[in-house]
Amino acid sequence: MLIVGLGNPGKKYENTVHNVGFMAVDALLDKLAARLDKKGCQAEYCAQYIGGEKHIIAKPQTFMNLSGVSVKMLVNSNKIPLDKTLIIYDDIDLPLGSVRVRKEGSGGSHNGMKNIVAECSSTAVPRVRIGVGDERGARDLKDYVLSKVGREKREILDKVFDTVADGIWQYMVDGDIDALMRRLNAYKAV
Repeated sequence: MLIVGLGNPGKKYENTVHNVGFMAVDALLDKLAARLDKKGCQAEYCAQYIGGEKHIIAKPQTFMNLSGVSVKMLVNSNKIPLDKTLIIYDDIDLPLGSVRVRKEGSGGSHNGMKNIVAECSSTAVPRVRIGVGDERGARDLKDYVLSKVGREKREILDKVFDTVADGIWQYMVDGDIDALMRRLNAYKAV
């Protein structure tokens, strides 16, 4: 299985709305007492063995809009089918604190997911969308997703990350995407 959190690399983008996927992966790594200790496929990643299965956990280092380049390389080099790949990312179209898991679909308004769909030539890529709300007001979308996450919003998101990490850990154990959907699609942190 391949688990990928989307975000932008570098200190400049830490704790920004668009790095919610990276933050969720950090929560999963904390749960597993693991760290990203390898570099390759234009990503930082690690391998974890759970129930005799190898799982790759990764953060692409390609910047958000080219996430598909790294995901395609990770899929190909590790011979992981797309239906055993799980992408985690921010979604402004979902209310803050909500989560949606889907087995497939378009990239919607998310440029990182759009690039993954294009690079992998498939919409059949499972994903976990974490709601960040649309609080851009008069700001451009780009300015909003690259803005810092405030303290109150981060407290809500930290609850989401814990729940998502627990759900993904169970998914790594049992491989049941339908169970992950039932567990996370009903969740709301606020």
